[in-house]
Amino acid sequence: MRIDKFLWCVRYYKTRSLATTACKKGQVRINGDSVKPSREVYAQDTIDVRKNQINYKLKVNDIPPNRVGAKLVDIYRTDITPKTEFEAQELLKFSKDYYRKKGTGRPTKKDRRDIDDFYDENE
Repeated sequence: MRIDKFLWCVRYYKTRSLATTACKKGQVRINGDSVKPSREVYAQDTIDVRKNQINYKLKVNDIPPNRVGAKLVDIYRTDITPKTEFEAQELLKFSKDYYRKKGTGRPTKKDRRDIDDFYDENE
């Protein structure tokens, strides 16, 4: 089975064209090699997928006949992604809005003064 079709069948991508695009961008690797969307996948292959700033690692157990339900995905693949990948995602989420909450609008007068002071110090 093609790698783009496999990733679509085991529900890592919502559409097959998204899986194809990810392969073309080099976000998918099989056994450490960057692959084209037409590369065949076999049982016991290790797949690395970079999606949403997380490097997922999968081991292929079997090839599905077609797209499978979410409950049956574990029959065809084993997720061997290290826990540190998910922890890094959590840290990234906290680092983005450590000061202002999302959607609070324009900077306040105090924020503007702090920004101006920062630029004055660096000049």
